[in-house]
Amino acid sequence: MKKFALTATFSLCLLTAPTAHAGSGYYLVSIYENEGEKTIDFKTWSSFIDNRPTSTVPELGFSYMPNKTWYTEVYASWFRRGAASLANSAWTWQNDFLLTHGQYPVDLALHTSLNKNTDSSRGVDFEFGPAMQTEFGHLQVNTNLFLERTYRINPATRMQMKYQWQTKYRYRPELEFGVQGFGELGNWDNWSTLALQSHRAGPMVSGTFRLGGTVDSQQALGYEASYVVGKLNTRHAGVFSMRLQYAF
Repeated sequence: MKKFALTATFSLCLLTAPTAHAGSGYYLVSIYENEGEKTIDFKTWSSFIDNRPTSTVPELGFSYMPNKTWYTEVYASWFRRGAASLANSAWTWQNDFLLTHGQYPVDLALHTSLNKNTDSSRGVDFEFGPAMQTEFGHLQVNTNLFLERTYRINPATRMQMKYQWQTKYRYRPELEFGVQGFGELGNWDNWSTLALQSHRAGPMVSGTFRLGGTVDSQQALGYEASYVVGKLNTRHAGVFSMRLQYAF
């Protein structure tokens, strides 16, 4: 696989309060083996309970891949509950390391993310874990498993486990579609009961448009959108997420 895309799910988020690390619970964060590529990255997600919007979190970041192994991105998150105004809620520094480059049937990467909440009482989140991808013709399958813990908070928290998966059909570069899912299981060594776990799944669509008039142009516009339904913090909810990336 010349291009290695890995997904990073969306971290455990509360519906009733701004969360520090929204990225791995609401977006498919894609990483490609494109050395030297830079991107301007805009993301936003909105949650719905009983068909009513409850919160919206836009994010804006800048990413860079200095070599074929290391991907790094810094982004800011804002939070809005209902009709309230936007407020900066967190800064996140994500670093991912591609450990394989297509020489095995399944590619592997190590995902890490450090998230600093602007509200000091919410502490600092650190997330890490393996991200795996394989391909069957036009079909691409991703499976990720992450651990997360919040530091500098009282009372102290325990390490949490969460997962993400995606299966998509790569019809053409401009149009890929499939299904994806996310979940939070509870303490890594003692999962919560099923009633307290969160699991969501639904359809997704993505694609990339090359800019500059040639297929070799480094300028591109990528998009991704999904709508997943299920449980989020024991509440039945739907979550819409969207991501736009300008690569150069």
